[in-house]
Amino acid sequence: MSGRIVLITGGAKGIGRAIGLDLASSGWDVAFCYRKSDAEADETVSLLKKAGRRVLAERCDVSDPDAAARFVGKVERDFGPVEAVINGAGPYHRVNIMEETAAGWREMFSNNLDSVFYVCKAVSSGMKARKRGRIVTFSMANADQMIAQPGLTAHYIAKSGVLILTRTLAKALAPHGITVNAISPGFINSGSAPEAELADMAKKIPAGYVGDVKDCVAAVRFLLSDEARYVNGTNIHLSGAWGI
Repeated sequence: MSGRIVLITGGAKGIGRAIGLDLASSGWDVAFCYRKSDAEADETVSLLKKAGRRVLAERCDVSDPDAAARFVGKVERDFGPVEAVINGAGPYHRVNIMEETAAGWREMFSNNLDSVFYVCKAVSSGMKARKRGRIVTFSMANADQMIAQPGLTAHYIAKSGVLILTRTLAKALAPHGITVNAISPGFINSGSAPEAELADMAKKIPAGYVGDVKDCVAAVRFLLSDEARYVNGTNIHLSGAWGI
């Protein structure tokens, strides 16, 4: 996988950062975008440069179709053809459905679903021309269950939509040598939750423990590998059996 270019949305911290650092250690050049995390982005750039790879970081809201297209264009002009895309951006908020605002509702869809479509559309033309590409999306572990989520409604519906979009893109792009797959994490220790909260989470997980970002990294590495060339349109549950 050495010498390839990966584009990561939401790559400044957490799972996105872990994926970028791992791929850089394997010889990938990394371009990532973020919305607000300037300090974390600067730190991530420094860490990636220590791996000796080229790095491009930009503050960009990819829920804006024009901004998404510009970012993809800049990466391809400055770095070269994008071999893989990791759609890691996915903020959420908890609010009772009857107290949700129009702005909050729209934000969850814009940043979790619309952004995936815009980035994939922008990058797919180059991948189609080269007859090669890997796209990975992130949903959530119980999004395929279509259960009631009164406190997380908009985010949950958007993540369910990500799964439908993933399968649709997989079918549309498969004739061009492109795979599109989803990873659906459950509880993952991405560095933001306190230990007490993690311990409480573990009680809800059949495996008995909270996952680590390295579990997400391992799933991504497989989906980007040549061994996964025939894996297309799938959804990998990464949850220790929670949410199934």
